[in-house]
Amino acid sequence: MTEIDKNLKYRLTENVVSREIEGEIIIVPLTAGIGDAEDDLFSLNETGKAVWGYLDGTNSVQEIIDLLEKKYESDKNGITDDVTGFLSELLSRQIIEAV
Repeated sequence: MTEIDKNLKYRLTENVVSREIEGEIIIVPLTAGIGDAEDDLFSLNETGKAVWGYLDGTNSVQEIIDLLEKKYESDKNGITDDVTGFLSELLSRQIIEAV
């Protein structure tokens, strides 16, 4: 698993596009080698959707965690683990990149 630096800002790579269809975010790889061979499309759960909207390169990981903590009034450790785990997965699949 890739270590996520909470001070960095991330954005989508040019290797993917995303669309919201009927309330679900679908991520489509444009380049071979993105994700797993058996996965052509990715969809996000509620946590993923909450984080996805902040992946525009303007918010640091810590700022995203803080925003979600206020929005959901939830346990900071749980949110931190969810956000960093999700971003680590996206980074390893070359869906996001550090700015």
